[in-house]
Parts: sequence; structure tokens; C-alpha cells
Amino acid sequence: MTHRHLSILITGAGSGLGRGLADVLSTGGHRIFVTDQSPERAAETLSMIDRPGGTASAHALDVTRDDSIEAMLRTVGNEPVDVLVNNAGLQHVARLEEFPQEKWDLLIDVMLRGACRMSRAVLPIMRKNSFGRIINIGSIHSLVASSFKTAYVAAKHGLVGLAKVLALETADVDITVNTICPSYIRTPLVDAQIEAQARTHGITPEQVIDQIMLKPMPKRCFITPEEVAATVEFLCTAAARNITGQCIVIDGGWTIQ
Repeated sequence: MTHRHLSILITGAGSGLGRGLADVLSTGGHRIFVTDQSPERAAETLSMIDRPGGTASAHALDVTRDDSIEAMLRTVGNEPVDVLVNNAGLQHVARLEEFPQEKWDLLIDVMLRGACRMSRAVLPIMRKNSFGRIINIGSIHSLVASSFKTAYVAAKHGLVGLAKVLALETADVDITVNTICPSYIRTPLVDAQIEAQARTHGITPEQVIDQIMLKPMPKRCFITPEEVAATVEFLCTAAARNITGQCIVIDGGWTIQ
């Protein structure tokens, strides 16, 4: 969709949606920086992705630590980061009274503060090059709530506010900041949620999928990494230069009801 080959840094690309995005976006000839807290998972993604005409590299990156972010950016040297995809995330499902505070803090640290740290680190590069795209992977839970997910919902709501403010702060240059908000994508993270919600609600995993995850979606089907990747690519084009501070919702009709 874009004629320009871009350097795209994806956080949390060692599994799930991040791995899927690295795979799909690499086929467009883009330079992909595959990053993950686990260097082994990042390397595994690198070995799996299909990238004719493109290049990719794997890097260890802990988005909760400035020294890790600085070290990762040093390893890419003079290569620009044109696009940052803030994807790193995790989930924990529990009532607030039973939600370990350290786990709650970790979810916020990775998904909200991590996106802030990454954005702050790459913005000077983007300003220097007069081009940049920061794309937060939010969630339907950036807009609505589900029980037992206080930390996740709070973090994903926070991403929307972060993007709006950064959109204003970068309005003087060709940088945009947006949040893609998909409903459920069938990834290992979601599979783990299915098992956890089955235990919490006392129902079967199949009932979780049918009665909780897909029931609010008129389309009644999981979102795919290809759909999210296509949205990322569109946001990177010149045609999307005036789309900034927005939530791009891919939810099968969830929020129109």
C-alpha cells in the first residue's frame, strides 16, 4: 500500500500479534526490527518470517527499562526508525481485590509507560528525519471495559490519551500518532485468557469464546494479524498524513451497538 520501504520497530514481536505483524509487514519489503524481552523469542520470529525483498533483525528489548531501550537503538546505529509499533503487552485476569499489586503495576509499566518510553526515545530520530509514525496497539478495551481486567483496560485507555497528546505535540512535522483498537485476535495471549476466564466464570473454553469473546461482535469472528498489519501500512502512507490522534477501531461492530 505504501511505495516507500520503511524501517519499522515492533515491540513484543516474539509471539502473538507482534510476530504476525513482523511476518506480514516484512513481505512489503520493509526493514523490520523484531524486538522482544526474550531474545530467544525474537530470534524465533526472525527465523519464521517471510520477507522477500526486505530485511529484518532481532533484538532484545525490555520496554520498561531506559537502558535497554538505549542499548537497542545503539545496535541499529544510523538506521532510522520510521515507524514505531508499540505492541508489547501481557494480560492478567482477576477481580481487583484478588489482583496482585505487583502484577497490576507490571501491566501498566509494559503497556502504558513502555509505550511512553519508546515514543520518547524515537521521537528525536523522527523529528530529525521530518517523518515518523507512532502506532499504538490498543484494544477494544481502549474504548470499553470487561470484568476482571482493571490493569489491562486502564493501560489501554491510557494509550489513547497518550496518543492524543503526542499527536498535538508532533503536529508541526510529518509525524502521526494513532491507536489501533482491535477486538479479540486469536493469539497465545488470548488463548491464555480463554483458559483463565473459563476458570473465573466456571464455564468451558468454548463457552468463553462463544458467550464472552465473540458475542459482542456482530461479525462473530476473530480479528486477524493481516487486518491489523494492513491498517499499520495505511497509516504509514502519505494519504494518512492527516490522520493523527485517532482510534482506528477494528471490532466487528462491537462498539456500534
